Amino acid sequence: MTEYGRGPGSEPWHPEDPLYGDQGWGGQQAAHGQAQYDSQNQYDSRNQYGDGANQYGAQQQYPQGQYDPYQQQPHDPYAQQHQQQDPYSQHQDPYAQQQYQQQAYGQQQPQDPYGGQPQQPQHGYDTGWDTGQQAMPPYEGQPAATYGYGETNDYYGTPEAYPPPQPPGRREAAPAPAPEPTPDWDPDEPPEETHPFFTGVDEKDGRKAPRDDDYDDEDEDDRDSGGSGERRGKGKKKKGRSGCACLGVSLVLIAGVGGAGYFGYSFYQDKFGPAPDYSGSGSGSVEVEIPKGAYGYAIGNILKKAGVVKSVDAFVSAQSENPKGKSIQAGVYLLHSEMSASEAVKMMVDPKSQNLLVIPEGYRNAAVYALVDNRLKLKKGTTQEVAKTKSGELGLPGWASKNKDIKDPLEGFLYPAAYPLTKETKPEAILKKMVERSNEEYKKLDLTGTAKKYKLDGPWQVLTVASLVQAEGLTHDDFRKMAEVVYNRLKPNNTITNRKLEFDSAFNYLKKQSKIKIGSSEIRTNPDPYNTYYHAGLPPGPISNPGDEALRATLSPTGDGWMFFISLDGKKTQFTKTAAEHEKLNEKFKEQHGLQ
Repeated sequence: MTEYGRGPGSEPWHPEDPLYGDQGWGGQQAAHGQAQYDSQNQYDSRNQYGDGANQYGAQQQYPQGQYDPYQQQPHDPYAQQHQQQDPYSQHQDPYAQQQYQQQAYGQQQPQDPYGGQPQQPQHGYDTGWDTGQQAMPPYEGQPAATYGYGETNDYYGTPEAYPPPQPPGRREAAPAPAPEPTPDWDPDEPPEETHPFFTGVDEKDGRKAPRDDDYDDEDEDDRDSGGSGERRGKGKKKKGRSGCACLGVSLVLIAGVGGAGYFGYSFYQDKFGPAPDYSGSGSGSVEVEIPKGAYGYAIGNILKKAGVVKSVDAFVSAQSENPKGKSIQAGVYLLHSEMSASEAVKMMVDPKSQNLLVIPEGYRNAAVYALVDNRLKLKKGTTQEVAKTKSGELGLPGWASKNKDIKDPLEGFLYPAAYPLTKETKPEAILKKMVERSNEEYKKLDLTGTAKKYKLDGPWQVLTVASLVQAEGLTHDDFRKMAEVVYNRLKPNNTITNRKLEFDSAFNYLKKQSKIKIGSSEIRTNPDPYNTYYHAGLPPGPISNPGDEALRATLSPTGDGWMFFISLDGKKTQFTKTAAEHEKLNEKFKEQHGLQ
């Protein structure tokens, strides 16, 4: 065992008492509170047993004040450490250096006269090494005494020191610890809440309203305790408030998890799932207008807002799958509410589903006005009156003629096409759309250049020629030949007709009719400016609304020298270059229709 181990006795080493287990010499202990060595050099008087038996008595005792050649300044190598860790280490061991010197020079260890065992160091913290540091001064200014010289330190005299060890037979049981003071309140019980939120007291009138989480056994405990146990009488609280809090937290967590799941599912559906779509052909009637230039996603957005389809992606997918899907054009469509995207595409490619006002090529304005009144369910003549009073507000081009003989300023400007029409459409709105469309189409044609080429008075007269070609011709080939007939008859050197066109269509226009059988006396005597049998040159203005083919034929007529034309059955037009050829056909026509 090291010097930090057990002493000569059988007691274990106490980890916090450096002197625990020291039974002194001869088994005698000093009384508690008395100095251990009591100013006697007990060690010297009991352990001097001959030469070499104990170096402390025979060889190491020097008179007071005599120089010891081996004496060094006593030092505790753990002094600094024990100063921080052991507040009771106030003494010094004067024998530590001597013991080290004897061990260093090979001296014999002192023997224990009672056990024959080598004497162990008596201080558990002193190793006997000299590190060259100064010894720790004792507390409270007590002098450090050495054995055999004057007073010695009382290592058990301070109140803070451990009591001296007792022999096994004389030991007393440790006194029982004093009972801890008991407070007059229970520290484990939470303090009583006084805030109205917890007590339920109404701040306005000071009354406590009954609640579900009030004490449920207050009355019973009060009766049992007789009012003596004030705190016991209050009983235990129900856990209603805690339960509500837990329920609220649970609901929040469930809502959070549910919301995260919903958004996750929606994200998956948007990225990887099929586009949302209705099923079936829907119900009801929905009127949808598709503007010009709208395609794919733009049409899908319009249909979704109108409640026709459920999603834009579903419509775009259905449109791409339908072979005719790309043919959907601008217009107004009559569809159903909440119908599948495929059914919506199928209806939109069917012309019957379009709510359009279709203006045929060659229609006169009077016929167009009647169509608008009929579709908008207006009184007969309403649209015509609007055209007459608001013609200057509908967007006619600047080159439009202001001739007073013109019967209708809008004639020739209600371009033949399909126009979307709803129940809320106004007559002026639809007329304005037609004029806008005609302006767009006429800008695509070189009307001004054609007028100069054929010596006409501007685009207005080119449009008038196109209206005549449209009214008289039956096919595209007829249109080009008919245009050549007009230009040839308008030539100043035309001595056959003397620049008279002699078109029945112009006479029918002024008569607001469409007849084939017209008597010669009637047609040649009517002085109306639109009667080309009576007046040379072109009529004051167009007599119909020409279509694209008639317009382009007017710009590019044939050059074969055609001068005359006639249709015997109204299905086929025959053209001739001389008056004699034309007269033969004319006689045949009169014979067939009984016009002799």
